[in-house]
Amino acid sequence: MPTLTPITKSRHAAMRWRRPDSYAFTAGTAVIPLVGAELAQAALACPIAFIEHGDVFVPAAVLGLEPNRNIFVAADGRWLGAYVPAAVRGFPFMLAATEKGQQLLCFDEASGLLTDAKNGERFFEDDGTPSPAVRQALDFLTKVEQNRTVTVAACAALQARNLIEPWPITVRTGGSERKIEGLFRVNEAAFNALDDAAFLAMRTTGALPLAFAQVMSMPQLRLLVERAGAPRVQKMQWGQDLDLSWIEGGTLKIGPDKLH
Repeated sequence: MPTLTPITKSRHAAMRWRRPDSYAFTAGTAVIPLVGAELAQAALACPIAFIEHGDVFVPAAVLGLEPNRNIFVAADGRWLGAYVPAAVRGFPFMLAATEKGQQLLCFDEASGLLTDAKNGERFFEDDGTPSPAVRQALDFLTKVEQNRTVTVAACAALQARNLIEPWPITVRTGGSERKIEGLFRVNEAAFNALDDAAFLAMRTTGALPLAFAQVMSMPQLRLLVERAGAPRVQKMQWGQDLDLSWIEGGTLKIGPDKLH
């Protein structure tokens, strides 16, 4: 678990840190939350599902079929996928909210990346101002957090229209079957039933790109299964549960009749 400590001059002025040299710190994380701005790239690299976060849904990269195994990380710490989620790229820095809602830049002191070495990165300059690297981390994470707020609102719009449903996945390994639970997907039947006014309302909330990215990412589940070494995915009903005919004007109805 991360040990988040707010970065302050009193604690960190004389300290240094080093950048991660591998992605091994994510090896035990099978699902990593995403924000809307990164979904287009993530959809080409891994399955995207909705997961429950309190009483709301958020999109997430599905990186493994077991709770504590990320199969996109090699034994030597290399990232094996075509896209690295923003939450991973920000490490070992994170934002944490105070009781008053203020966002503080924190450092994960359990990461092993604090160092006394003189060639490490500085937290603060001699004049007490944050170092360029720390300012860059704060800027990056602030933009991610701002986009997260927009993303949660878009997910809420989908949820309000009953456009999110459980994603039934059963993986068969050897002679046994194992259900993957806790993942959700776009409810295509409900989506297709939207009238024009409701469809345009979804566009206004920014929910449409979210829905399209999630559906387009679903074939990546096959890649995930292959990486995991499982021979087959059962009960996916690729011709029904995952109907991609909308690419040619079918299922999700994103043609001109819906955009005008």
